[in-house]
Amino acid sequence: MDGSLKSGVTRELAEFVAGFDKSSLPQEVRHQVARSLVNWAGCAVGGSAHPALLKAMEAFKPFLGSGHASIVGRTERVDALHAALFNGISSHVLDFDDTHHATLVHPSGPVFSALLALSEFYPIDGETFVTAIALGIEVECRIALGVCPAHYDIGWHVTGTVGGFGAAAAVGYALKLDVQQMSWAFGIAATQAAGLREVFGTMCKSLHPGRAAQSGLSAALMAQQGFTSSERVLEAPRGFGHVLSVNPHLSDSVIDLGKRWVVMDNAFKPYACGLVIHPIIDGCISLHKQMGTRTDAIERVHLRVHPLVLELTGKSEPRTGLEGKFSVYHSAAVVLLDGMSTSKHYTDAVVNRLDVIALRPKVSVEIDRSVAVDEAFLVIELKDGSVLSQHVEHALGSLEKPMSDADINLKFLDLTAGKFSKEQSHQALEQCWLVSQLTNAGDLGALLRGE
Repeated sequence: MDGSLKSGVTRELAEFVAGFDKSSLPQEVRHQVARSLVNWAGCAVGGSAHPALLKAMEAFKPFLGSGHASIVGRTERVDALHAALFNGISSHVLDFDDTHHATLVHPSGPVFSALLALSEFYPIDGETFVTAIALGIEVECRIALGVCPAHYDIGWHVTGTVGGFGAAAAVGYALKLDVQQMSWAFGIAATQAAGLREVFGTMCKSLHPGRAAQSGLSAALMAQQGFTSSERVLEAPRGFGHVLSVNPHLSDSVIDLGKRWVVMDNAFKPYACGLVIHPIIDGCISLHKQMGTRTDAIERVHLRVHPLVLELTGKSEPRTGLEGKFSVYHSAAVVLLDGMSTSKHYTDAVVNRLDVIALRPKVSVEIDRSVAVDEAFLVIELKDGSVLSQHVEHALGSLEKPMSDADINLKFLDLTAGKFSKEQSHQALEQCWLVSQLTNAGDLGALLRGE
């Protein structure tokens, strides 16, 4: 059945996933998957009451199928395809989920959302679940490495476009697809790939990982039934790489495949906003401590930052919480005033707070290509003529300054507080860390509903 496949990147990735022996998954990768699960689950619970999710659920309510899959953080159960969509939306809508720094992919949303939905319908043991997630994130990030940065620079939201590959790989591994079927699954996912950066700051940004989860899940299920597609979808002249990027370097997608795990380069956010704002937030927290209560004495705030800061988060007059996540001006102002940054600082109410609105115009931003993406230089001039400055070399949450397991636990407990009881939160947290030992990974669904 596999003899007709042509050699190439698509084939190599399909062979890697279909033929992977779960006993060979390195222990550090297993631990990284558990970290990713805790982080993803917390973000999904935290976003489970967001208007973006509620509007999507209401839109599809008349069309929902049998309720065998969970919506994380909620009591409702729906069909697997819609559960994948809804959980992808909720896990990303706070912009608090994990990030692969080299490509800016948010890997977990599409992969966990798809596989958890499948696991509540099709029993998957914990070890297989963890291995499938590792393979899904690996495929997702490696394909992104082969088309970025040009792919992202053109205007594609890479999470939406490559997330379907990751979801298809994870689900395909769990379903035991052979190489031919896995190749078709990648082709089916590729032809559904979408996501535009133009919609950042709106509800549509969170739609991208939701649709990627849904399309990847459907791709694997269709391939299992023999639904055909291109077998060279990544590298072909009219395939994913050449159509959605410029001069793709797809050979990078398979360098040291199975030897070096790029999932280990995945990082976790301490703040619920665009990643490039994080060093500014770190600096503003430090400056707030230096100023104390003198925030009304601020004359001007000057930031010197990497070019991506204004490209991605240059909204100077945000009107909504979602727009605030893409406003370096909002983040600097609100953190200088409050001395902290939580998910609650990116609500409509806080974005429109009078003191925040008054301080935002005093923030100026200078682009400096010599500044690293996780670095920032900050200067505050006070009305009495005094000057405060701060240099952030590496932001909290970067690979050089990662969040610890304890940090991720606290983030999970904070995001689930008020939605779960304390006992439910701790029980769900414990089982996320022990996922590889579960007889049926689908049992996580009930725990993450708060039961």
